[in-house]
Amino acid sequence: MNAAAATLTRYDAAVRSLSGRVPEGLVLLFVRIVLGGIFWRSGQTKVAEGTWFQLTDTMYELFRTEYAGVPLPPELAAVMANTAEHILPMLLLAGLFTRFSALGLLGMTLVIQLFVYPDAWWPEHSLWVGLALILILRGGGLLSLDALLVARRR
Repeated sequence: MNAAAATLTRYDAAVRSLSGRVPEGLVLLFVRIVLGGIFWRSGQTKVAEGTWFQLTDTMYELFRTEYAGVPLPPELAAVMANTAEHILPMLLLAGLFTRFSALGLLGMTLVIQLFVYPDAWWPEHSLWVGLALILILRGGGLLSLDALLVARRR
C-alpha cells in the first residue's frame, strides 16, 4: 500500500469514528443547548424578575412599538413569544419533541426576520435557521428523551 492509500485509509477510519451515534449525539446535544439558550435568554429579558411567565409592562410596550410589525395583537404576540421562548428551549434541552420544538423556533426566527428585524439575516438569523434545520432534519440524537422514547417503542 502506498503512502496516499494509507493516508486515505486512516482518513476513512477517522470519518467512520466521528460519524458514529455517540459523536453525533454529542454534537446534537450541543446544538440543542445553543439554540435553546438563545431563545431562553431572550425570554428571560421579557419577564418580571423571579417569575417565568409574568411579562413586564415594558415588554408589552415593546410589542406595541418596536415589534409592531408582527401581524398579531401586541398582547397576544407578547404572551405567545414569551411562552415559546421558555417552553421550546426546555423541550430542546431535554431532547423531547426536538423536531417540533426546533420547527417552532424556526417559525419564530422567520417572524422576527420578516416583521421585526429584516436587516438581521446575516449573521444572526441565518445561524439560528441553520441550527434549527439541523435539529429538524436529524432530531435530538442519541442523548435525548426522543431517542429513549423511540427505543422503548421497539
